[in-house]
Amino acid sequence: MATELDDLSAFVAVVRAAGFRDAARASQVSASKLSEAVRRLEARLGVRLLNRTTRSVAATEAGQRLFERLVPALGEVEAALDVVNAFRDRPAGTLKLNVPASVARLVLPPIIAGFLKEYPDIRMEVTVEDSFVDVLAAGADAGIRYDERLEQDMIAVPIGPRIQRFATAASPAYLDARGRPQHPRELLGHDCLSGRFASGRVPTWEFERAGEVVRIDPIGPLVVRLGAAVDLAVETAVAGLGVIHLFEGWLSPHIATGALEPVLPDWWQEFSGPFLYYPGRRHLPAPLRAFVDFIKR
Repeated sequence: MATELDDLSAFVAVVRAAGFRDAARASQVSASKLSEAVRRLEARLGVRLLNRTTRSVAATEAGQRLFERLVPALGEVEAALDVVNAFRDRPAGTLKLNVPASVARLVLPPIIAGFLKEYPDIRMEVTVEDSFVDVLAAGADAGIRYDERLEQDMIAVPIGPRIQRFATAASPAYLDARGRPQHPRELLGHDCLSGRFASGRVPTWEFERAGEVVRIDPIGPLVVRLGAAVDLAVETAVAGLGVIHLFEGWLSPHIATGALEPVLPDWWQEFSGPFLYYPGRRHLPAPLRAFVDFIKR
């Protein structure tokens, strides 16, 4: 029975990662062992579960059906095993979070440091992903997102600062050469360093003052993938190549040193902070329960 569960878990890990190498990194099991486990499972069931090519791995129709049924079933097995955590002096296990890059960079560092010091028997795995995902299908215990991107039927707990702002900035040298905008619409005549979501959409830049909201579509010499390459855009702004519009916390260290200068600070728009969210109908694993209690304190 233990071997069968291991093979099923290996299959789920490979489907989630869409490949043996990424699954091996995520599960800390060698790619060859994962491949052997999937072959054993296919032989036992008498049906192909994965289509394999030199470049990709994808579930067959049968494999996809099995994956969809296995994810909640294996979750229940983990929940059953987690029950023994209640008999420990302190919780133990792995807590898996799925978070956007902005949260990983600006919100989590001080929280995780304090949490791991308080709960040394808990191990955290943090996956950084800016696209909208089903946290359970992605193999996470919980996710962190902003309120407009929360999944339905989830319990949401505030985490981190409750008010954040988007900030706009450019290097003093750039502003000396191109002028300092006095109204957001003047940015249409500037080089804007912008980002693109995984969907391909380039978000508009929004500004607000005294009830007036102004939206502009940024145009400029650089567009980066939001999350993964944001630091590249920041360094390009520091180098004097244009204006950047981003989370204030991402830009504030450069503003503090004078490498960047605030642009239109009276127009910086506020928004509510992020939430930790997880399914309310599911047994709460001990590591997640400890984390929820920690952030509530």
